[in-house]
Amino acid sequence: MADLKNLKGISEADKKLLAEAEEWLGAEPAKMGPVKNLFWGKIKEDFYFPYPKVEAREQAECDQLLAKLDEYLRNEHPAILIDQEQEIPRWVIDRLFSLGALGMTIPKEYGGLGMGITSYNRVLELIGSYCGSTAVMVSAHQSIGCKAVMLYGTAEQKKQWLPHLAKDWLSAFCLSEPNVGCDAGGQETYFVKDGDYYVIHGEKKWATSGALSGLFTVMAREKREDGKGKISALVCHPDMPGVEIYQKNRSKCGIRGTWQARIRFHGVRVHKDHLLGQEGRGLQVALSCLNYGRCTLSAGMLGGARRARDQATKWATTRFQFGAPLASKELVRKRIAHMAALDYAMDSVLYMTTGMLDRKDDDIQVETALCKVFCSEMGWRVVNDALQIMGGESYMTENEVERIFRDSRINLIVEGANEVMQSYIFGYGGKQLAEQMLGVKNALMKDPEESLGAFIAKAIKNGLNPRIMKIAIPLGLEVFFGVRRPLPTITKVSPSLRPYADRLSALTRELSYQFKVMSKRYDVKMLDRQAVQARMADVAMYLHAWGCTLAKLDADLKSHGSNGAADLEFQRDKIAAMHFFDIAEVEIHTRFRELYENADETMLAAADAALKLIEQTPPDAFVIPERSPTAQRGKGRVPKQEGIKQFPGTPTVKEHAGTR
Repeated sequence: MADLKNLKGISEADKKLLAEAEEWLGAEPAKMGPVKNLFWGKIKEDFYFPYPKVEAREQAECDQLLAKLDEYLRNEHPAILIDQEQEIPRWVIDRLFSLGALGMTIPKEYGGLGMGITSYNRVLELIGSYCGSTAVMVSAHQSIGCKAVMLYGTAEQKKQWLPHLAKDWLSAFCLSEPNVGCDAGGQETYFVKDGDYYVIHGEKKWATSGALSGLFTVMAREKREDGKGKISALVCHPDMPGVEIYQKNRSKCGIRGTWQARIRFHGVRVHKDHLLGQEGRGLQVALSCLNYGRCTLSAGMLGGARRARDQATKWATTRFQFGAPLASKELVRKRIAHMAALDYAMDSVLYMTTGMLDRKDDDIQVETALCKVFCSEMGWRVVNDALQIMGGESYMTENEVERIFRDSRINLIVEGANEVMQSYIFGYGGKQLAEQMLGVKNALMKDPEESLGAFIAKAIKNGLNPRIMKIAIPLGLEVFFGVRRPLPTITKVSPSLRPYADRLSALTRELSYQFKVMSKRYDVKMLDRQAVQARMADVAMYLHAWGCTLAKLDADLKSHGSNGAADLEFQRDKIAAMHFFDIAEVEIHTRFRELYENADETMLAAADAALKLIEQTPPDAFVIPERSPTAQRGKGRVPKQEGIKQFPGTPTVKEHAGTR
């Protein structure tokens, strides 16, 4: 298989980016996950069918926890107060610890409930339906904060820290920095070695619950003279000398009750027994934790979207205009159906993904990224539909849809901005297929720098190689003559759902064909054509969501049996799923058409013109990123703070004690 870094014409910057990505992600798993298979035009049924189920005993335990938690959230939880006062009271955190919600995935031997990822996400979904701020706090603690200890901690580390994390310590994940957002590999926080200690210097930003936590997982790069230092994951505590929480939080649009700390490390000495996992493997620790965080973000979004769906649907039946309920109007009914369809599909994708995590599938990074993109985008659309149905009342603070709207918007940004995730789904999802295509091209096509004689010799040699030609002939028929490969088959679906399975098969084959055609058309330029990448990623996303929804609907049909007609909730969900298939197919055909009919060229020209104008505008009229590498750094407008609630941090930094 060829290496994409060896593409002719690839820039040095792109080579470096690809090399760094390969280092972060590690070796390709031997068994490709379901989304990668879609790029190859394959549907691996065993990933989807049967739809994942939780073991009965754990299901019952989780149901009991959900009942207790729902009673608390419905009767005691101060969701409006948390949003208005921009703080989750300590008594709320203590109550969630006592209920077990903040330690439910920690093993029982360390004081947790020992539940799986699916059960955990059911809890996050419930919390998200009442309070987005609290859902984020719980998610940040368990999915990324203490998850690193659970996954990579030694026996001694787990014994030392997990009982606290299950009962009384919140935890924080210190990855983002002033100059580091989606570019996790660009860490500027660094450490130097001093005997048995790592000495950390730097600054972290957006550390959720950092000012409330007893434990931080800090990503820092080793400072070396050769500039090749790698990133490690180090555990710190807030009382360590040199730790400065200089800003506990900043006032924001949504999830206002969560606190995102800014933390500085002034020569913090961390003993080697606080290293998580292997030295230099910190990004792998971070990426592994993000797999879980992307699911719980999706669960909180699903909970909020469902609450908004139900509220708006009820509103449509009880709000009258022009002598009739809103629900009698076709455009309102369109939004009601849209909400129902997207909610069912979100549920299907989320719990398919958590099922993969629970069964420890080898290759799930694309799937967790896709889950985040799909649920955040579709959830946002659902909430937007709800606002439109409810009209002006939806904007009123006492009607919780307004809060859900503000809390939801951040989900399209955090845990990897959706635009970055689209490129990731395309790039990593199609990487192995692209490398196979490159290998065939290198074996049989003439390189511009290759002499005619060398090309003829190469072509004769490789043209007689049956292994190469077995791949090259069908590939050539597709790319040059438009001859599609045979349809993938789905055999495990109920007979009544066969038409939907057949439509999925046809669209999956078309994704693989269009991927190959676009790869040939753009060649090395594909690395820069993010609009094209996003269209292909969206197709893969809708196809995977289709597969998840089909599998869930198949399971629901079998579980309801002959009693389904009397179950109105099941009937709603069944028809909503069928509506989703239609929505998805329309979206997929739109993306395919946009590969050929689009406004990309004028878009790029318009962007260039806008950028040239803004470059000439004085920077003092605008807020400029605090660590901008441009000459405009430090010359921007200072945002006014009058009337904005402030969250100052610790005023001093302790002197170094020099001991553990």
